Amino acid sequence: MNQFCGHPTGVLDNGLLRLEYLTDVGPRLARLYIGKSDFNLLAEVPAEVETPYGKFQFMGGHRFWHSPEAMPRTYIPDQRVTIETLPDGLRLCAAAEPHTGMTKTIELHLAPDRAALTLRHELCNASPWAVELAPWCLTMFKQAGVVILPQPVGNADAAGLLANRQLVLWPYTRVRDARLLLDDDFILLKATPALPPCKIGYFNPHGWIGYWLEPTLFVKRYDTDRKEAYPDSGCNTETYCNNYFVELETLGPLTRLGAGEKVVHEERWELYDGLDQPILPESLQKRLAQL
Repeated sequence: MNQFCGHPTGVLDNGLLRLEYLTDVGPRLARLYIGKSDFNLLAEVPAEVETPYGKFQFMGGHRFWHSPEAMPRTYIPDQRVTIETLPDGLRLCAAAEPHTGMTKTIELHLAPDRAALTLRHELCNASPWAVELAPWCLTMFKQAGVVILPQPVGNADAAGLLANRQLVLWPYTRVRDARLLLDDDFILLKATPALPPCKIGYFNPHGWIGYWLEPTLFVKRYDTDRKEAYPDSGCNTETYCNNYFVELETLGPLTRLGAGEKVVHEERWELYDGLDQPILPESLQKRLAQL
């Protein structure tokens, strides 16, 4: 049996994509491979932090939180999971969190004929009170790649007088961080280890972000809605890089969940061998190849 940061894992495999998930706590995905490769794209991070609810293990992989971030609420340790097998995947259901009363479920569906995966994240409010939150999905990758953040382009109004994009910065982010490459059509973040960390966010109307870790292109797709309110000053997309790992993060709209109510946030993952994909303009492919 495989282990990940001291926890046993199970395997999903369609021959073109292979992933491991924790079988005791979570819900959390542990490792991700394309084809028959033995290179895990996801980070493995043994760090942990003490909280009033016990030790929170960062571990790595892919986890499911709810925004806005707060200590200690956000850092409640992964809970015991039950696993249900599906025809094309499985469902990881965690016990309710202490203090918040939230239950987290990740439903995984493997594509039958390509390196692709659909992740259906569900938050259920099992507490007796209403809570305002947003589903928040964080995927931690190994460094040495480049995060790809497509930017809004064109006018927001007919006359071109209104702002068409925003960039949200966290207090520790340096505007002149050498890892950040700002351009009009794309923002790139070179995932090289350094401190202080760098975190930026924005509203992304394109509904996809990527990570180029040669020779693999990872693409994460998700639904967007300009009419909805999002956390962190309107962000549905965020990325974070420190000296150990880099994260691709997506967020759903802020939602007031009554007792017993649920909210769902879906991500669709695609993995490709090489940069020459229609989703990437040729000019961007050349930029990425030179980094």
